[in-house]
Amino acid sequence: MEPTKFEISDYLDDPQVIASYLNTVLEEGTSDELIVALGHITKAIGMTKIAEKTGMSRPSLYKALSEGAKPQFETIHKVLKAIGGQIQVKVSEE
Repeated sequence: MEPTKFEISDYLDDPQVIASYLNTVLEEGTSDELIVALGHITKAIGMTKIAEKTGMSRPSLYKALSEGAKPQFETIHKVLKAIGGQIQVKVSEE
């Protein structure tokens, strides 16, 4: 019996879980990890659905959110809006 590959997108099935995951990556991760996390979230919601909402093609979306990609901020912003997220700034306590 072969072990199954862990897919985090299988567990991103609730808006609160998605928000928590994304906020954790934003607080603790790198910009590369943020891109990959957005890819996981997009896959969980549905690549076709997010492609339609962003006005991007599915192949372009896959490419922009793959490991090692360097998408433009506009692309990240479109994806965040399409998944129901938003960018907010809060004062750091450091």
